[in-house]
Amino acid sequence: MAQVRYFAAAREAAGVAEEPRSERTLGELRAALSAAHPALGGILPKCAVLVGGVRVEDDTPLNAEDLIDVLPPFAGG
Repeated sequence: MAQVRYFAAAREAAGVAEEPRSERTLGELRAALSAAHPALGGILPKCAVLVGGVRVEDDTPLNAEDLIDVLPPFAGG
Protein backbone atom coordinates (compact mmCIF):
# COMPACT_ATOMS: atom_id res chain seq x y z
CA MET A 1 0.00 0.00 0.00
CA ALA A 2 1.06 3.55 -0.63
CA GLN A 3 2.15 5.45 2.47
CA VAL A 4 0.69 8.92 3.12
CA ARG A 5 2.59 11.29 5.40
CA TYR A 6 0.98 14.40 6.87
CA PHE A 7 2.86 17.54 7.90
CA ALA A 8 2.03 20.51 10.17
CA ALA A 9 -1.67 21.49 10.04
CA ALA A 10 -2.46 18.52 7.79
CA ARG A 11 -1.14 16.17 10.49
CA GLU A 12 -3.26 17.90 13.11
CA ALA A 13 -6.37 17.72 10.91
CA ALA A 14 -5.83 14.05 10.01
CA GLY A 15 -5.06 13.08 13.59
CA VAL A 16 -2.21 10.81 12.45
CA ALA A 17 1.33 11.37 11.21
CA GLU A 18 1.06 8.78 8.45
CA GLU A 19 -1.08 5.94 7.21
CA PRO A 20 -1.17 3.31 4.47
CA ARG A 21 -3.75 3.84 1.69
CA SER A 22 -4.85 1.70 -1.25
CA GLU A 23 -6.60 4.15 -3.59
CA ARG A 24 -5.68 3.77 -7.26
CA THR A 25 -5.28 7.43 -8.30
CA LEU A 26 -4.39 10.68 -6.59
CA GLY A 27 -7.93 11.97 -7.17
CA GLU A 28 -9.42 8.90 -5.47
CA LEU A 29 -6.96 9.37 -2.62
CA ARG A 30 -7.93 13.03 -2.13
CA ALA A 31 -11.63 12.12 -1.99
CA ALA A 32 -11.01 9.21 0.41
CA LEU A 33 -8.84 11.31 2.73
CA SER A 34 -11.51 14.02 2.92
CA ALA A 35 -14.13 11.39 3.79
CA ALA A 36 -11.91 9.60 6.33
CA HIS A 37 -10.68 12.81 7.99
CA PRO A 38 -13.40 15.51 7.74
CA ALA A 39 -11.17 18.18 9.32
CA LEU A 40 -8.58 17.52 6.61
CA GLY A 41 -11.17 18.09 3.88
CA GLY A 42 -11.22 21.81 4.63
CA ILE A 43 -7.51 22.31 4.07
CA LEU A 44 -6.67 19.56 1.58
CA PRO A 45 -7.50 21.67 -1.51
CA LYS A 46 -4.87 24.19 -0.35
CA CYS A 47 -2.23 21.54 0.35
CA ALA A 48 0.58 20.48 -1.92
CA VAL A 49 0.30 16.74 -2.43
CA LEU A 50 3.53 15.17 -3.64
CA VAL A 51 3.95 11.65 -4.96
CA GLY A 52 7.57 10.61 -4.76
CA GLY A 53 8.51 14.24 -4.11
CA VAL A 54 6.76 15.55 -7.25
CA ARG A 55 3.46 17.39 -7.72
CA VAL A 56 1.23 15.39 -10.06
CA GLU A 57 -2.31 15.54 -11.44
CA ASP A 58 -5.32 13.82 -9.88
CA ASP A 59 -5.46 11.20 -12.64
CA THR A 60 -1.96 9.97 -11.73
CA PRO A 61 -1.99 6.25 -10.85
CA LEU A 62 -0.68 5.32 -7.40
CA ASN A 63 1.47 2.27 -6.72
CA ALA A 64 1.96 0.26 -3.55
CA GLU A 65 5.50 1.60 -3.13
CA ASP A 66 4.56 5.30 -3.48
CA LEU A 67 5.32 7.77 -0.72
CA ILE A 68 2.77 10.60 -0.67
CA ASP A 69 3.34 13.80 1.31
CA VAL A 70 0.53 16.18 2.25
CA LEU A 71 1.99 19.63 2.88
CA PRO A 72 -0.20 22.55 3.91
CA PRO A 73 0.79 26.06 2.88
CA PHE A 74 3.56 27.43 5.07
CA ALA A 75 3.96 31.07 6.06
CA GLY A 76 7.13 32.82 6.95
CA GLY A 77 10.32 33.76 5.33
